[in-house]
Amino acid sequence: MVHFVGAGPGAADLITVRGQELLKKADIVIYAGSLVNKELLKLCRSDVKLYDSAVMTLDEVIGVVKDAASCGKDIVRLHSGDPSIYGAIREQIDELCKLDIAYDVTPGVTAAMGAAASLGIEYTLPGVTQTFVITRMKGRTAVPEAERIEDMVKCGASVAVYLSAGMTEELVGSLTEAGVDGDTPAAIVYKCSWDEEKRYVGTLAELPEVSRREGIDRSAVILIGAAVGQTDSRTSYERSKLYDPGFTTGYREGKR
Repeated sequence: MVHFVGAGPGAADLITVRGQELLKKADIVIYAGSLVNKELLKLCRSDVKLYDSAVMTLDEVIGVVKDAASCGKDIVRLHSGDPSIYGAIREQIDELCKLDIAYDVTPGVTAAMGAAASLGIEYTLPGVTQTFVITRMKGRTAVPEAERIEDMVKCGASVAVYLSAGMTEELVGSLTEAGVDGDTPAAIVYKCSWDEEKRYVGTLAELPEVSRREGIDRSAVILIGAAVGQTDSRTSYERSKLYDPGFTTGYREGKR
């Protein structure tokens, strides 16, 4: 059995209880060494076999899994954040299906949620935006033309940009060229929830200089949109209807 487990954004105590229990029981752990907090590996048994997937190919990962599964061993494939977001689990699952190896997936806290918690913000503010998008810049992996970051930002969504910390200048340039105001609220959070976390909240135009100054070129999430600046007095939002005393819900009668 293969368990895909989301390790969370970084802090060892932000993994789910289920993920923690699976690590404790595992015979084999294949972990994303360049991204996962190695403190999590202390949860494993002393006789566990560890493999760092940062130096492995897909074929090598599946080879380890195939050999372990044939011996009835329990395997954890430990991914950073949530495995369903830029985790490349589909290609692994397809290979497991070919080999008739059972699997399951345990979700994790993704970096954008860790960043929001760190900054104390809400991505879906009534009257400001009700849409939250996770995307990335085009690099060695292409992004469909219909999913341009420029269009998502211009439509008013809260946008979290992954895997692009080393391209802040290009990101800001393309957004500015598309007509996005440089004063648009934006933030960059490096290694959110880790001891070495760095965070900055300001404007879109300021991001390249912040990245250069702080030496941030990876392991960071960029946040863009009006909701990011909600602690700024310029951002006005509506209060939730859910807790409005005059609003009737399925659990209480609104006061008139």
